[in-house]
Amino acid sequence: MLENSHSVYKFEDTLFPPKITLQIKGKLFALDQPWIMGIINSTPDSFYNKSRTTGQEQDILAKASKMIEEGAHILDIGGYSSRPGAAPVSEKEELKRVIHVIKSIKDRFPDNLVSIDTFRSTVAKEAVLAGADIVNDISGGGLDAEMFDTVGSLDVPYICMHMVGTPQTMQHFSNYIDIEKEISYYFSEKVKKCHKAGIKDVILDIGLGFSKTLEQNYELIRNFSYFKSLKLPLLIGVSRKSMIYKLLETSPEKALNGTTALHMAALINGANLLRVHDVKEANETLKLYKQIYT
Repeated sequence: MLENSHSVYKFEDTLFPPKITLQIKGKLFALDQPWIMGIINSTPDSFYNKSRTTGQEQDILAKASKMIEEGAHILDIGGYSSRPGAAPVSEKEELKRVIHVIKSIKDRFPDNLVSIDTFRSTVAKEAVLAGADIVNDISGGGLDAEMFDTVGSLDVPYICMHMVGTPQTMQHFSNYIDIEKEISYYFSEKVKKCHKAGIKDVILDIGLGFSKTLEQNYELIRNFSYFKSLKLPLLIGVSRKSMIYKLLETSPEKALNGTTALHMAALINGANLLRVHDVKEANETLKLYKQIYT
């Protein structure tokens, strides 16, 4: 009886659905185990300075090569810092920061997947034309009315994150009656719009640190499996965030241990993708998780 109960628990709470797939530019990819997304920021002000690239090709390729060797399935390229209070960046400047980075990586590593981290449809389109394979939008289409239709025309997956407001104002919008239900409703409405616009595959990101208090962030990790009911791939981005270093009274530079702990919690609760600064450590966490739970 105990063995049967354990089997049921393992199937329901820890194993991933066996047929999660992503269609990317006409190719089918099986998300049959959790994927790791490595962060490369083409910005001068991202909150963790070791994630930044100077923009020089040698630096770009060195960072990309290291992450790929360490087990990254996707490299996420961003040119607009979304940390609270970050200064706005023009569309022209954002394009200048990211397009050459994407081209350099895809020229050297054509078989590796690249995502563009942007909330602007023009940047998304130009990035995909330059070689990007996925669009990662922190605003869930809320900051650009053309985003859904644009991504729908590009034949790539879309990462829809939950955020209220803008990167400059989001911390003023953290009043929820039932945070899990409200985020779930937000996603259900966004997914309908995505499908209507022709987007085949949507990945969901609950947006830890975006329009949420520290306590709400931890509640969402504790109840992360709640969002499995939406039956879509789930991404979690917790790496070195303030929810870790503020609680531990440290800094982003010293938040790796806390990050690893939360990555394991996220995997146990059903995360399909981890967006990380430290690929090697995330991959080690994934290997340990698989040894225990699969």
